[in-house]
Amino acid sequence: MEDLSQIKSVIEALLFINDKPLVLDQVKEVLEGLDTNVIRDLLLQLKSEYEQRNSGLRIVEVAGGYQMITSEDIAPYIKKFYKLRHKEKLSGPSLETLAVIAYKQPVTRLEIESIRGVNVDGVINTLLEKGLIRIAGRKDVLGRPFVYGTTRQFLEYFGLKSLDDLPKMEDFSSLPQAAADGPNDAQILPLEQTQEKTDETQKPTQES
Repeated sequence: MEDLSQIKSVIEALLFINDKPLVLDQVKEVLEGLDTNVIRDLLLQLKSEYEQRNSGLRIVEVAGGYQMITSEDIAPYIKKFYKLRHKEKLSGPSLETLAVIAYKQPVTRLEIESIRGVNVDGVINTLLEKGLIRIAGRKDVLGRPFVYGTTRQFLEYFGLKSLDDLPKMEDFSSLPQAAADGPNDAQILPLEQTQEKTDETQKPTQES
């Protein structure tokens, strides 16, 4: 292979596909014994070309080899891209349940089910796993069921500064009116107090 431009293209491709620093000897083996000085010169040419055209990619020398990385200048855009790419879309049932929790929190599972008219055990677990809701305590009623509220991650997910930025419920005529009534007035017990004052008349099982 005598065409230096083609050799440079090969080196560029090797840098691109390799997730670890590319050593000159590795390139030499691929290019059938090409002198390492020539390989180094071509690498430095590539490095200079990327910098001169302000490419989003850079070639750096690290750990005894060379590696292709992204430019520091575009790091914020890459972070934003990954954040968008990894943001999973919520299903309809998840969004409906999350809306009830957001507007009526703190709210129990049974209260959510009475509004939505369906079992929400699976949806609640999914929202907990995604970190969009949290267990905010227990309701001070028979059985002391868990009550749920939204999290800081919920605000980040929907781009809200606070819950005050939620759209007004009157803007959503399709949602059940019960969800628009706001937080209930029942006393909410912090989680650390849920084991205190157990009433012997309460049911032996607890809702979760």
